[in-house]
Amino acid sequence: MQTHLSEQARSLPRAEEAERILRSCVHCGFCTATCPTYQLLGDELDGPRGRIYLIKQVLEGQDVTASTREHLDRCLSCRNCETTCPSGVEYHNLLDIGRAVVEQQVPRGLGERLLRQGLRAVVPRPALFKALSRTGQVFRPLLPATLKAKLPRHAPQAKARPASRHPRKVLMLEGCVQPSLSPNTNAAAARVLDRLGISVVAARKAGCCGAIDYHLNAQEQGLERARRNIDAWWPAIEAGAEAIVQTASGCGAFVRDYGHLLEQDPAYAAKAERVSALSRDLAQVLGAEPLEDLGIHAERRLAFHCPCTLQHALKLGGAVEAVLGRLGFSLTNVPDSHLCCGSAGTYSLTQPELSRRLRDNRLNALESGNPEIIVTANIGCQTHLDGAGRTPVRHWIELVEEALAQEQPHAT
Repeated sequence: MQTHLSEQARSLPRAEEAERILRSCVHCGFCTATCPTYQLLGDELDGPRGRIYLIKQVLEGQDVTASTREHLDRCLSCRNCETTCPSGVEYHNLLDIGRAVVEQQVPRGLGERLLRQGLRAVVPRPALFKALSRTGQVFRPLLPATLKAKLPRHAPQAKARPASRHPRKVLMLEGCVQPSLSPNTNAAAARVLDRLGISVVAARKAGCCGAIDYHLNAQEQGLERARRNIDAWWPAIEAGAEAIVQTASGCGAFVRDYGHLLEQDPAYAAKAERVSALSRDLAQVLGAEPLEDLGIHAERRLAFHCPCTLQHALKLGGAVEAVLGRLGFSLTNVPDSHLCCGSAGTYSLTQPELSRRLRDNRLNALESGNPEIIVTANIGCQTHLDGAGRTPVRHWIELVEEALAQEQPHAT
């Protein structure tokens, strides 16, 4: 695609990157066929090709309107289009660049600003989020439906974690909301890893991965969180930690991008690249281990929802399914398994109507094979899908750990 950036756009820190991405797009339209919002709305401007054209206009100096921002806001950042694209267009990076420019030129109304600032103030702070979640459970009957659906149906409990006792060590990103909404997920992961001879070491000063801030157009704040995590992890990395494990693929996708996002930061570029190289989804770690030695042969019938961040960002579609298959779980067929559930970070709160429609479509597909339970690999998807009050939704590692606990008395 031919493009001519305005003088103002050429002064942007990522101007060359934006121009390169725009020029790589040949406007073939393959991306449109797999875009969830285009499928719902049927508007070219609510698909990747149309949004790329809008961003091109913005960067070439044409007028930016509230309509431009709305079409960009409606994008889920699911990156399905990147999986489909034959030209390798890095759409998500272009979207981040375009959204930041539009945000500066078209101020939001008070209600939108308060919502976004509130999300940024609460979600990345686990202690505050936990306190508000507990309060929400107490007053659950009085909450609006949108917030009520974000709380677990039952009070979740975490099992004890094993002590660090093995020569093999990994770090684990704890996450922001997962410790409150699904506290046993990371505990279950630690217990399974322990049985495989891998210990999880704590990095108490690590916090939010930065994705919440970054994708709500507070990009520098998101990068500052990334720098703090790198500092928190670095001593363990120098001591030989072999991986930084994520049980939430949304966090994993952002951590994997640290190297790219901080490549112009002379103080952090090399460390960020190292962190990205060490980043592993839990399914990658388990998939490389002798799972058969665990002695598990689970026979539960599951439907797996593969998060967009797992299959389109991390390119790990099939990784969880392979682990579950090796352990004896029966997986149902899920039609259109490439599509988004509508969670997409904070999307379910900023675009609730579109998000609900996407969720209901995804649940219909997941339930079509009559599973006992739905499992997934990202806390956002888990909470969003389970909030419909239909088939229960949990993280897949919890079911593995439960099967392990059943087999453990027979282990020698």
